[in-house]
Amino acid sequence: MVLASNNCPALVLNADYQPLSYFPLSTWSWKDALKAVFLERVNVVSEYNQVVRSPSIELKLPSVVSLKDYIPLPERAAFTRFNVFLRDKFVCQYCSKSFKVEELTFDHVIPKSRGGKTTWENVVTACRRCNTLKGNKSLKKIGVKLKSSPITPNNFQLKEIGRMFPPNFLHQSWNDFLYWDSELEP
Repeated sequence: MVLASNNCPALVLNADYQPLSYFPLSTWSWKDALKAVFLERVNVVSEYNQVVRSPSIELKLPSVVSLKDYIPLPERAAFTRFNVFLRDKFVCQYCSKSFKVEELTFDHVIPKSRGGKTTWENVVTACRRCNTLKGNKSLKKIGVKLKSSPITPNNFQLKEIGRMFPPNFLHQSWNDFLYWDSELEP
């Protein structure tokens, strides 16, 4: 096959034509998308104009695919560092400033040294500076209030929050399947 551009990711939709996830946006490389087409695991919904060729076949690269089998989202969200950042919208819960993922840490509201647990309700997003300043002190001792109370989100809530952060690359063929708060063209 002739090498295709790496700039042709395929948006992956569940069988209900909803993205599997918004943040990160559910995409596959063009190679993975073509493999899924050949294995008959997906339906091609939309295509790029770019093609790949072999001696016997020419195929347009899929830009949107839908899974043939529905994958239900588990109700319970995985407790991960990234999901804590996503729940808190990448905002330090102490200084209320937004940061890139690599500039964030998470902090125990009730410090572990004082019996605090590593749970959704006791862990918040913090920038490095605020995390260092807080250390193992209580919020009352340092006179700080959290931007928002830490909660246990479900996967639906995380998916909705992810919709607030559109990726850098959005192909025109994806617009009918992605719903970000953007002005519609008449």
